[in-house]
Amino acid sequence: MHIVGYFKGHIRAVLLVLLLLVIQAACDLALPTLTSQIVDVGIQQSGVESVAVDAMSKDTFEKVCSITEEKDAAFIKQSYDEDGEGIFHLNAFGCEHKGELEHILTKPLIAIHATTDPSPETSSDIASFDEMYHAYQAGELDRERAITFVDQIASDSHNEDMLRQQSISAARAEYEKAGYNLSDMQMGFLARMGAIMLVLAALGMLMSIAIGFVASRTGGRIGLELRRKLFAKVVSFSESEISHFSAASLITRATNDIQLIQNVSVMLLRMILSAPILAAGGIIMVMVTNASMGWIIVVAIIAVFALVGIVFKLAMPKFKVVQKLIDKVNLVSREMLNGMPVIRAFDRETFEEKRFDDASSSLMRTQLFTNRVMSFMMPTMFLIMNATSVAIVWFGAGYIDTGQLQTGDLIAFITYAMLIIMSFLMLGMVSIMLPRAEVAAERIDEVIGTDPAVQDKAKDVTDAADASLSKHLASSGGAIEFKDVNFSYTDSSEPVLEDINFTVNAGDTLAIVGGTGSGKSSILKLLMRFYDTCQGSITIDGIDIRDLSQERLRAAIGYVPQKAFLFKGTIETNVAYSDPNMDESRIEEALSCAQALDFVNDFEDGVDTEISQGGTNVSGGQRQRLAIARAIATNAPIMLFDDTFSALDYKTDAALRASLKARANLGKDTGDGDKGAHVAPTTYIIVAQRISTVLDADKILVLNDGRIAGIGTHSELLKSCEEYREIALSQLSADELFEVGI
Repeated sequence: MHIVGYFKGHIRAVLLVLLLLVIQAACDLALPTLTSQIVDVGIQQSGVESVAVDAMSKDTFEKVCSITEEKDAAFIKQSYDEDGEGIFHLNAFGCEHKGELEHILTKPLIAIHATTDPSPETSSDIASFDEMYHAYQAGELDRERAITFVDQIASDSHNEDMLRQQSISAARAEYEKAGYNLSDMQMGFLARMGAIMLVLAALGMLMSIAIGFVASRTGGRIGLELRRKLFAKVVSFSESEISHFSAASLITRATNDIQLIQNVSVMLLRMILSAPILAAGGIIMVMVTNASMGWIIVVAIIAVFALVGIVFKLAMPKFKVVQKLIDKVNLVSREMLNGMPVIRAFDRETFEEKRFDDASSSLMRTQLFTNRVMSFMMPTMFLIMNATSVAIVWFGAGYIDTGQLQTGDLIAFITYAMLIIMSFLMLGMVSIMLPRAEVAAERIDEVIGTDPAVQDKAKDVTDAADASLSKHLASSGGAIEFKDVNFSYTDSSEPVLEDINFTVNAGDTLAIVGGTGSGKSSILKLLMRFYDTCQGSITIDGIDIRDLSQERLRAAIGYVPQKAFLFKGTIETNVAYSDPNMDESRIEEALSCAQALDFVNDFEDGVDTEISQGGTNVSGGQRQRLAIARAIATNAPIMLFDDTFSALDYKTDAALRASLKARANLGKDTGDGDKGAHVAPTTYIIVAQRISTVLDADKILVLNDGRIAGIGTHSELLKSCEEYREIALSQLSADELFEVGI
């Protein structure tokens, strides 16, 4: 099982819980026995625990010694000392050998006290005993015949339990004869047993608290470790794996699934481990109390397993569906929240509400079915438990009537039976929850066990490539080459890019234009290694990017995605995202270059202005400029802009491009190659829709259906590339194109 494997790193915690559970079970199993002692000994026997009485009158002592075997009489004399007032008290030797003494005194005390407490039913026996004792004293009867006669008197007790009860009654009578206050003895016994029970209950409570603490801590750590592993794995995923699992499913796995595993882990430690201990201990105690009624427990356990089996068969298939339905609800919720402006714009609230209601209703119906099955389980379980109690009382009454069982033992038997049934019930309950948690564990392990499609090579290879790249970037900047690159998102899908070949010199600006779906963004994603090429290679300064570590590659690139995204925090934390310790001057420079400094200064808190999740509390253009500032602040030698300028007005667009060009030109003159300083020269790749944005690019790449339709300067492409000319004329008039040199 996957869940059991999560405990490999927590063996010490499991062993500690086992130890604590054994102590707790010992306390719980001792309490019914003590309750039985209170009823049988404390109440029915007035606190008299043993036939080996602590004190014996002289008359009784002499009679007992007379009518027992000579060796037994010697043992009795060795066990008691006279106090000088006609009372014989149990000495240390007698206390040490109380078990043997009890066996010797049982029948003699019954015979003797049958004479001192006559009743119509036993008057003939009393007269016979008196005659026998006088005859023995007179020498008319030998010891063997006297002992045989005593055995005959005691034989009125038809079984061992009745013999025990009559011997205790005789012991109680002997205590009274010796002048003891039985009421004080009774209260002393009850107080002693009560104190022991309180101590055991307190100890059991402490063990339960300790078990809960250790189990909860272990379950929490398992959840923490799984979340860490899952998050680390998801962060390492390429966009291919993210798309395969879907963001909604990954969120469900990281939250709902791991929480379920965490809860079941706690239950495993508290229930699965404790149930067998309590069940085994309860069965042993039941066999000790009265094995003849053990069949009642067996029938009850069979009924419990039958009930659990029915519930398992009905509910298990639904448990497997629940997780997928939660994924679906999560997916619909995310789409609704992210697409709320579109939903309102097209007046589709009713449609989306129905779509969410369908997903939610499917989950509700499935959970309602499982909850109904579970709600049927508990009343039925209590019916089994109560029926078991009734059966124990019914058959136990007969054993009490024949003297084979005492009332306290019956109470203890019922308690042990409930413990056993509850233990198997806990096992059944957890066995129903385990499959659902196992499904969740499989979903977690599926993510953790998935190898990213984009991986670093061996460390010695990446270290050498990283060092070489750092040296090149420090001296000459980043020259980029795509050579015979082919790419498709899956092996079976149509190619997104085919036969892509181009070079960007260090410090140059490459613009990429083309129709929607022509593969413009895919080129940037391949350069960032969000995906790997299916064929061909991509190099930076002659170094294949697959030889570089992903960390070093992406540290050399400043990237602004097509959809600007800001993190919850402040403007400062967003701009300084690549380096939390970034200087204020560097942040201000990046904001100024991105044409964002003016509106940032207009905010009351300036760079300390709070940004909501996703940057929803700023306009689209402001969000875009802050995203650009974040990339510029990295001072990376390669800058990628994925349709970044589309949210900007023409004036801001022109000012921003002029600022970037001045920055690149400044970089060609100065720079030391440090990541934290201005890198020289800076290479730009700009994906754009506006012709005005790409006019001054050193080179323009035109894509059409994933292939290169043309490459060159603006002027060259207007003459040689039909696709580019169509794009240009769709945005600018012939006169405007003439004004820029054509």
